[in-house]
Parts: sequence; structure tokens; C-alpha cells
Amino acid sequence: MSLVERVRAAYRRIEQVDRPEIWIDLRPEAEVLAEAAALEERGLPLYGKLVAVKGNIDVAGLPTTAGCPAYAYRPAADAPIVARLRAAGALVLGTTNLDQFATGLVGTRSPYGAVRNAVDPAYVSGGSSSGSAVAVALGIVDLALGTDTAGSGRVPAAFNGIVGLKPTPGLLPTEGIVPACASIDCVSLFARTVEEAAFALTCLAEPAQVHTGRFRLGIPDRLGPLEAGWAEAFEATVAEYAAAGAEVTTVDISAFLEAANLLYGGAFVAERYTAVGEFLEAHPDAVDPVVHGIITGARDIPAHRLFADQRTLAGLRTEALAVLAGVDAILTPTTTEHPTIAAVAADPVAVNARLGRFTNSTNLFGLSALAVPAGTVAGRPFGVMLAGAPHDDLKLAALAGLRGERVPIAVVGAHLRGQPLNHELTSRGGRFVSEVSTSASYRLFALDTLPPKPGLVRVASGGVAIAAEVWDLPVKGFGEFVSRIPAPLAIGKVELADGSRVSGFLCEPAATEEAEDISEKGGWLAYLG
Repeated sequence: MSLVERVRAAYRRIEQVDRPEIWIDLRPEAEVLAEAAALEERGLPLYGKLVAVKGNIDVAGLPTTAGCPAYAYRPAADAPIVARLRAAGALVLGTTNLDQFATGLVGTRSPYGAVRNAVDPAYVSGGSSSGSAVAVALGIVDLALGTDTAGSGRVPAAFNGIVGLKPTPGLLPTEGIVPACASIDCVSLFARTVEEAAFALTCLAEPAQVHTGRFRLGIPDRLGPLEAGWAEAFEATVAEYAAAGAEVTTVDISAFLEAANLLYGGAFVAERYTAVGEFLEAHPDAVDPVVHGIITGARDIPAHRLFADQRTLAGLRTEALAVLAGVDAILTPTTTEHPTIAAVAADPVAVNARLGRFTNSTNLFGLSALAVPAGTVAGRPFGVMLAGAPHDDLKLAALAGLRGERVPIAVVGAHLRGQPLNHELTSRGGRFVSEVSTSASYRLFALDTLPPKPGLVRVASGGVAIAAEVWDLPVKGFGEFVSRIPAPLAIGKVELADGSRVSGFLCEPAATEEAEDISEKGGWLAYLG
């Protein structure tokens, strides 16, 4: 698929998912198509990658709103991090919705609408980088920029089944970004795989070299309350790492938990008032009331309390780094629970506060962190977080990659996103990888089944390219999935347009003799209309 075709497919995908709350400003399709047509590969490492940018990061030609229309300004240039992406060959589609002024872990505090979860729209997407995360999870873009001060690049990754890489503070530039807490803000990266996120980081910065050898993984001595089924899911993930060769040991995370409470419960929140407090005081009716209360409530914190908290934090950081000195990373659930949009509306501050238990401390300590998918619980994504010492960004990526091989599979019909059998993939830890098409060697038939599904048959001549999606599954999940496939369908090797071959659905030719040939539609979704 050419770059121009990929851009067109992305805008079709935007229409298909019908999630207008993802975007604050979406660039006109014609404008992005012209940029795609003019872009020359020239060895650019991120050539043709489609990108979404959180709405508190400057993108030339679009207003920077930070989720507040009254605050909007038009930047004269891209933020340095956006400029680096474009120089590496990426195409920006637009700016995305967020918890206003990057204040929240829920994704609902925005006049542009609550960003609904990519898997279950009744649940929150997570924030504050909500739109960026959902744009990746729904397959609209390849990569997205967020920001992460307290977990804003990791919590939404966990809730939407994608990867959230929070680099060591200072590794990526934060100029041209509306600050939350400027001294600890980070740019974060969203991708569908660890490999994509880590590669993007190497294209945008110069992280330290990756660790080789056996990994030693620290597991908390106590986790505290978690959503039903999450403790068991976490234990299963620990077992996967151990089976993959990691040495597992128990560690005391008291210092991490105490520091997490300092971020909002102490004086550090006053830095948010420094960033935008005067604007909030002058425009109280233009600001989300919860955001307004959090930020303006920090106005009168006395200076002596900040110095006391800094002294406390320094001691906790020494303890935390001592713990990390004995392991390569600490593994925790990324967050504590997955609330519904209604639950957040009923108790916005308390619910939000619980979500940051494991994420709030990492930037205060100057650490690296990586949130990765770890299967599903009750049909919704469950994620874990690896926290490491400063500049261990690529070490965390290598460690994340230990946990089990995954098998790609091409689907063309009832298992596509939004179709009735998609849950058979997601319930077994399946992750969407990309939209693709087969080589021009196939015919597609509408089978008489319940639910309706197509049959893909390879032919010697007269074939066409058929729209498909590539997913991947853990080895165990792949085996379970394949064992339940009913005749006349079977799993074989499907040739994609780029010449590669992956496991995928094929159909016994005899079953298509009385079936309608729908090949000229180009795919199952086009046939359904």
C-alpha cells in the first residue's frame, strides 16, 4: 500500500469508527495527501508513519488548546519533538483530545467530550493523553505523542491495550508544550508494539544501549486493592516472565507508594498553578470545574511546605534507587482499576487519585517506565508497567520483549474489528497490528453461516487483492483459537500485498460452489456496506 493510499485508508478509518471526540483539530485530508505525495523516502527511518499529537503540543498550522478553547493560540512553529518526527518522515494527521491542561488520568475532563475506551465505550479511555491512545488503539495512526507527568502516557495505554513508553525525564524535549508540572513533564510515545515504540524513541533521541544477559525482575511485596481478576492476571504475567528466563524476586515498594501520594497530596501540585493558574483565575467559566479546583486549590500552598516535601522526596528517591539497584526493573500493574465513565462522573477526584498508585512516583524519581499489554480481564485490556532506573529505556523494552512469542494472523471477515467474532481474538490476548491487503491471488465468497462470514480461496488466475487485518496472539491463545475454528474454514498461509506470508483464514473450495462471489467488492466490510 502506497503512502497516499495509507493516508486515504486512515481517513476512511476515522469515518468508520465515528469517534469525533478523539480529535481537537484534524488536518484536511487533501492537505495530508499532498504532503504524502511530496514526501520522498530518502532513507527516512519513520517514513510514512502516521502520527497523532496530543493537543497540548505545538503543531504548526493548528491551534494549541491544551483542551481549553479559550486558551488556544497558534504556534509559529512545531514543537521540537514534532519537528523531529517530521524530519524522520512521519506525517501528522492532527491534534488529539486530552484531560484539560493535562490534569487527569481519566480522559473525561474536556469540553471536546469524554474520550471513550477503544474496546468498551462505556469505560474511560484513561488520560490525560486520551485521544492519542485511542487513535493508536483503533488503528487510525501508527504512533502518537502524549505527555506524561503522573501516568498520562501509561494509564491510557493500559486501558486500550497498547504500548505506552514514558522515557527518562529530559530524554525528549518538552519545549513547545503547555506544561503541567514543567520540572517533571515528559513526552510519551504510543504504539501498538514495544518494538515500534522503542524504534521511534531511537529515531527521536539517543537512549542508552540495551541490556543483554539475564534479567532480574522485582515484584512488589504488596499491591493493594485491585479490580476483580487483576491480581490473578498480574500473577500470570509474572509467571510468563519467569518462564521466559527472568529471575523474579520480591521488593519493598513503600518508597514508591509514599512518593506517589506526594504528587497531588503535597506541595508539588503548586507547579500546575505556576503553569496556567493565572489563566484559570481570569477565565473560571472556560475551565472544567474539576481541573479548576485541583489547580487553583494549589495557589495558597506555603513555600515552606514545598521545601519540606522536597526533603522528603529526596529521602524516598534514595530508597527507591537502592531498590532498583538490586533489579533490572520493577513490575506492577499499570493502574489499579478500570472505571466506567459513569463512575468517574459520580466521584471524579477519588477515582482519578486511585489510578495513579503505581505511576505517580516515576517522574518525581526521574525514572524510565514502559506500559505494555498483558492480556484481558472480563473482555477489557489489562496492562502492566516496568519501571527502571534513569536511562534504562531500552533495557525495559528488551525486558518487555521476553514475555512470550506472539503469532501474527490475518483475518478477512467476522473477526475484523467491530465484527461479531472479534472477541474471539481479544479474549485470548489478541492485539490489532495493522490494516493490510492480500496479494492479488484470491477470491472472496459470502458463506451461508451464522454469523455471516466470508471464505477466502487462493486461485491460480483471476484473483484480486482482498482487504484484511493482521492481529497477533500469544502462542497459547493462538493454539486455543485455531482449535475452535469450524469447517469449512481453516488456518493456512495467506500471502499479503508486500509478498510476506502469515497465518490466516482460508476456505475449502468445495464450500464456495454455491456461495456468492463478492471478490469485486475488495473486502468483507465493503460487501456489508
